[in-house]
Amino acid sequence: MTALAYQDCLDVASARDAATFQRRLELLAARLGFPLVNATLVVEQPAAAPLLASVNNVPDAFLGATTDPVAGRRDPVYQRLKITSTPFIYDQSTYVDHAAGDLWEEQAAHGYRTGVAMALHMSGGRHFYMGVDRAAPLPGDPDQVVRLLADLQLLAVFAQETAVRLLMPQVVGSDERPALTSREREILQWTVAGKSSAVVGQILGISLSTVNFHLRSAMGKLGVATKHQAAAKANALGLL
Repeated sequence: MTALAYQDCLDVASARDAATFQRRLELLAARLGFPLVNATLVVEQPAAAPLLASVNNVPDAFLGATTDPVAGRRDPVYQRLKITSTPFIYDQSTYVDHAAGDLWEEQAAHGYRTGVAMALHMSGGRHFYMGVDRAAPLPGDPDQVVRLLADLQLLAVFAQETAVRLLMPQVVGSDERPALTSREREILQWTVAGKSSAVVGQILGISLSTVNFHLRSAMGKLGVATKHQAAAKANALGLL
């Protein structure tokens, strides 16, 4: 198992397309001793299921199981990713301890017996999940494991920026990125900051009715029912 070099991370960061991004992640994961890798960008939506896009080399026979929402709610690795921002190791005991041993049995048949998973949480309800997996146990040397976790965490930081740059267009289609006016964006930015419509009007020097007019326009463009949903969705879509 070899360590990553800083240039390796820069190569991931400079990927010009999703295919190159995936290929470079696969090469680096393989160098660290993991034949399987998955990098997923998640964007939460108000009152709707989250949007996802990923690059991975999940075996075709196992691909359907990875998108099963029922299994996802039971999967202890996925659930832990939602609340942590540090790399962690999983193995069979992780699943058995959470009464999900059957899920581990299913994935183990495809090479997912143990691995390292990590999450990076961003503003606007955006999250980046990355995992590397293998069939063989992890090294027994604690120092080697610590170095491995450090390498993967550094790689995830660079991969996160690349995922946002390359996968966001897949997550959010052009028809879901409305063209907000500068005034609509300004008002939604203050809404994100927790300001009431009346206070926003005072800050911007416009009337409450004008603030509400722009909010209604933005809500219509974003397809939501409240100003808070509009602010959250615009922020998640990178419009603010």
